Amino acid sequence: MRRRSFLLGAATAAAAGTAGWYRSRIVETPPSVHYPGMQAGHALRDGAALPAPSAHYQHNVAILGAGVAGLSCAWKLAREGFTDFVVVQGPEFAGNAAAGKRDELDYPLGAHYLPLPSMASTHVREMLSDFGIIERGAGDVHPTYDEALLVHSPQERLLRNGRWEEGLLPMTGLPDEDVAQHHRFLALIDRLHTQVGNDGRKVFCIPLVLSSQDPAWRALDAITFKQWLAREGYTSPALHWYLNYCCRDDYGAQYDVVSAWAGLHYFASRDGHAANAGEGAVLTWPGGLAVLAARMRDAITQKLGHNRWLIPGTAVRVDETAAGPRVTCITGMADTTGMPGMTGMNGTQAATAAYTLQTRRTVCAMPLFVAQRILPDIRAYGYDPAVHTSSHAPWLVSNFVLEGYPLEAPGEPLSWDNVVYQGRALGYVVSTHQLLRVARSPRTVFTAYHALSGQTPQAARRWLTTASPEALRDEAAADLVAAYGSEFWRNARQLDITVRGHAMASPLCGYLSNAGLAALREVDGPVLFAHADLSGYSVFEEASWWGVVAAGRILGQKPAS
Repeated sequence: MRRRSFLLGAATAAAAGTAGWYRSRIVETPPSVHYPGMQAGHALRDGAALPAPSAHYQHNVAILGAGVAGLSCAWKLAREGFTDFVVVQGPEFAGNAAAGKRDELDYPLGAHYLPLPSMASTHVREMLSDFGIIERGAGDVHPTYDEALLVHSPQERLLRNGRWEEGLLPMTGLPDEDVAQHHRFLALIDRLHTQVGNDGRKVFCIPLVLSSQDPAWRALDAITFKQWLAREGYTSPALHWYLNYCCRDDYGAQYDVVSAWAGLHYFASRDGHAANAGEGAVLTWPGGLAVLAARMRDAITQKLGHNRWLIPGTAVRVDETAAGPRVTCITGMADTTGMPGMTGMNGTQAATAAYTLQTRRTVCAMPLFVAQRILPDIRAYGYDPAVHTSSHAPWLVSNFVLEGYPLEAPGEPLSWDNVVYQGRALGYVVSTHQLLRVARSPRTVFTAYHALSGQTPQAARRWLTTASPEALRDEAAADLVAAYGSEFWRNARQLDITVRGHAMASPLCGYLSNAGLAALREVDGPVLFAHADLSGYSVFEEASWWGVVAAGRILGQKPAS
């Protein structure tokens, strides 16, 4: 709740005394905790009883899931003039790109930025051009972007030795040998941006499937990123911390399990440029990538002339029939909010209704650990869950609504991205950073990210399902308290915690040679697959790519290879 203002009058002195007593106390903000998708997911896992379908519909195409992949598929279909399709929303519109809002302040519940797309990401450039985000030169090396959406300065800072430093890779106060190693690594990445394999392809590319197949480079997938660093003579503790942080931030896993190929891909595949921004710029919004999900939704509605294409419900079964896939969907299991043990957290709460969709083609635009439960046998497509399932990282995304700003340590000013050196979590972003104001907004949201990579994903998920809201709050606030001390709570007025138990696939060693993922990428029949899981890691460009590829197959277009 916002602080109540006291009216001037006869009771001013008493009110001021009460307010002063209240403000002298440090009260940790009670959290509101959300578990999107958990209820429906656990119902599928546990084989919960489902109601008999009470309605039946027919459509040419059904897209199961309104995350980035599903929306991209629908956007591409509508853009090409294909109209007979529906999108079954699933438990959360936009999925990992969802957003929240409190008192007119938007904030992300997942992904919060988009790197400038490279030349190979033509599908993203096409989308951004349609939405007016790329204003000119979508096919150029240096397009012109909407200035308001390019991240403003100061962009990022690091809290180290009690002081905020510019950038995230430490460069000051280190031994000369360490600084030399940092520069050597950065120079290597600069070369790898244009490195080509023996097949003429870029070694590191987004979309991932367009990367070189050169065995000499792909061999990096057999060792961890940490092992590669040791092999190449990188010993700087600060560099190791930074690269481990990057793996946790982009992949949800630590560098001692992440593939060395993936660790380098994180840096070397990012080569987008802008005519009106410096190197390393990104696109961001107060609500994160939810804006792109909303733009896709609006573009689809405009093309079709109605909004009936997006229907409520969660797909729970796909049966292949002579007429095509028949999809059973349930409604009433959208989200679970509250403490562990509440009805619905373990799948015990029944769905309110069910319906079926008879289709000619169905796109499974959902995580593969869900798809394997709604298909009679996903092994028929060449994917064996016992062998091919990727590790999925659990995350906390926590939004602290602040009245005013906490007192800063010396050094660089509050930035868009703020990270604590050797912190437990991944730092925090400031949702109001992009608002064009002469002065700071009086209220803001700090969005804290935390990949629970310090334990196995299974152990972390067990903890998430039993931890109290207070325990989740303590974990969510770890870096903020490290940066500001307990005084931080004087400014925090509301706290929304989003628990994502299977937030993203992590590219561990061997993921490039995952035969099951390779098989699903090639499926082109009544059932299609579209999700970032097909790439083995989760970013907007990969999710969107597989949605566009699925749409292309429906339209009879051959995907790029």
